[in-house]
Amino acid sequence: MDPHGEHYLNKKAVLSPLGAARMCQLLLGCTIMALVSHSAGYSANYGTFCMFVWCFCFAVTLVVFALDITRLHTCMPISWDNFTVAFAMLATLMYITASVVYPVYFLQTECPEEGCEVQMYRIAVTVCSSVCCFPYGAEVFLTRAKPGAVVGYMATVSGLLKVVQAFVACIIFGALANDSEYNLYIATQYCVVVYSLCFSVTVIVIIATVSGRTSALRFPFDRFVVIYTFFAMILYLSTALIWPIFSFDRKYGTTSRPEDCPRGQCPWDSKLVVAVFTNVNLILYFVDLVYSQRIRFVSSSAAV
Repeated sequence: MDPHGEHYLNKKAVLSPLGAARMCQLLLGCTIMALVSHSAGYSANYGTFCMFVWCFCFAVTLVVFALDITRLHTCMPISWDNFTVAFAMLATLMYITASVVYPVYFLQTECPEEGCEVQMYRIAVTVCSSVCCFPYGAEVFLTRAKPGAVVGYMATVSGLLKVVQAFVACIIFGALANDSEYNLYIATQYCVVVYSLCFSVTVIVIIATVSGRTSALRFPFDRFVVIYTFFAMILYLSTALIWPIFSFDRKYGTTSRPEDCPRGQCPWDSKLVVAVFTNVNLILYFVDLVYSQRIRFVSSSAAV
C-alpha cells in the first residue's frame, strides 16, 4: 500500500463498468488490427486513415488503461478526467468514421480478385469496428457530467461538443484539401479562414482544459467560452450562407453533380461535403451555446 493506505494497483480500473468498457475496447481493437494485417488488408489514403484510427485508439486506450491500473496518472500534469472523457469522445467519432469509410471503399458486392476469403475478413473488420463504437460510447456515457456533480468541463455537454466540433472541422478540412476549388473566390477563401479560426480556438480550449490550467488564466474562462461560442456560431452562420452560393449557384458553379466527375476526385462532391458539415457545425455551436449558459464553472485544476 502507498502512504495514503491505498493499494498500488487500482482494482476499480478492472472491476468496474468503466474498466469492462476499456477492456472491450482493447480486445476489439487488437482483433481489428490482427484481421487487417492477416488478410483483410488496406490501401490508398482511405485505408491508411482507417488503419491509423484503429492503431491510434488502441495505443492510447492501452496507455490510459495501464496508467489507471497503476495510478501513475496522478503523477501527470494534466486533468486526468478531462483527458479520458475527451479521448473517449474522439475515439467514438473516429471509429464511427472508420466503420463507414472502410466498407465503402473495401467491400464489394462480389468477391474481389484476392478471393472470397479476403471479403469475409473485411466483413469481420467492419463488424468489429462498428461494435467497438459502443464501448467507447459507453465510456463517454459513464464519465459524463451527472446533475449536481462537480466534474471536469470536458465531461459536460458543452465540453463534449467541443470535441465533436473539432472533429467535424477536420472532416471539412479533408474535403477542402480534396480539390474543392476554394481558392477560386475570395468569399470561399473567407470561409476557409472561418473554419481555421474556429478550429484553432476550439483546440486551444480543449488543450487548456485537459492541461488543467484554466484557473491560472488571467481572464474568466467561463465567460471566454460562452463569448467565443457565440461568435463562432455567427461566423459559421455566414459561411453556411456564403459557401453554397459560390459552390452551387449557376453563376459560380453547377447546381447538380457533373456526369463525368470521377468518384473520389470530384470537386462538386468535396463542395457538397463542406456545405453539409458546415451546417452540422453550425447546429453544434448553437447547441453548445445553449448548454454553456447552464454550466456552473468551478475554478479548480481538476474540475474545469
